[in-house]
This record gives sequence, structure tokens and C-alpha cells, in this order.
Amino acid sequence: MLSQEETLRQARESVLAKTLGLISDTHVPARAREIPRRVFEIFEKVDFIVHAGDLVDLSVIDKLEQLAPVLAVYGNMDGPEIRGKLPKLTSVKVLDWKIGVMHDPGTMFGVGKMREIARQNGFNVFVYGHTHHPNIKWEGKSLFINPGSPTAPIPPFISKPTVAVLKVTKENIFPEIIQI
Repeated sequence: MLSQEETLRQARESVLAKTLGLISDTHVPARAREIPRRVFEIFEKVDFIVHAGDLVDLSVIDKLEQLAPVLAVYGNMDGPEIRGKLPKLTSVKVLDWKIGVMHDPGTMFGVGKMREIARQNGFNVFVYGHTHHPNIKWEGKSLFINPGSPTAPIPPFISKPTVAVLKVTKENIFPEIIQI
């Protein structure tokens, strides 16, 4: 597993970075034995992967790093080992866009806290998880995106497993939620 510093360095140096895979709430092995194979197909050509927490096991990062460097944060279901290795909040700059990630920025209480965290940190894009529900919300030129969960959508009888892909150019950001 790459250190967070090494992952950030690789992302900064990769001027060709154009496509990011976004994933959250994998809960491996608590709610799923492994990451679904379809995730690897979707992320096969991404330049970078952002995991918005609730990995449950660090092997999730190792598996995703077979595809691309991974930037991750810990979530509320991640134990002391993961919390000791991953930050609560982090960011990466891709083609002049500052992309922040945090597992639970207070989404259950509306977007106010999330908006404030993004503003304070100068994020153009804020990736979050926790709700297991995919969401794309634009506020002006700021993007708030939750990729959902590829293993444990909530509610399971309505929602489908999802991840997201973020296509980044110098001028624009194109988010897409992808059902698995």
C-alpha cells in the first residue's frame, strides 16, 4: 500500500490525470466478501481512485491500487488500524481542480456543513460517502458527489450498487454515477 504522501505526490505529478474513479462504503469483508468485479472493469482505465471511507479492511486499497494510485480517508466503520493510516479529510489537485474527500461531512443534516468544509478548504469538488446513496449536486461551480456503495446500497430494495467516474479537463468536470 502506498503512503498517503506518495499517493498525493503521484497525483500531483500526473499532468495527464483526466479520469478519477470514485468509490465509498465498500465494507469489505463486513458486508461483502470482496469488491465486485464490475468495479475493476469500470475503473480499468482511470488515472486515480478516490475512496471516501468505510473500507473496513486495508486490503481494499491494495486491490484498488492494482489499477491506479488510491487516495482514501477513514470512515465511521473503520477501526483503529485504518484510522491510524488514513486521514479524516484530504485533497488532491488534478489539472488545477482541488478535489477534497471526507467520509461523513455532516450530510444527514443537509449540505450546510459540507458547503462550509468545501469553502474553507478551497475545494472545487467534494467527494463524500456515508449515506450509501449516490448523489451529484452542483452549487454554482462547486460539485458535491457521493459515489454510493458498490456493495451495500441503502435502502437495498430501492437503490442499486454504484460507483462514480469523474472526467476532468482543464476547463470542466464531468461526473457520472455508474450502476454496477
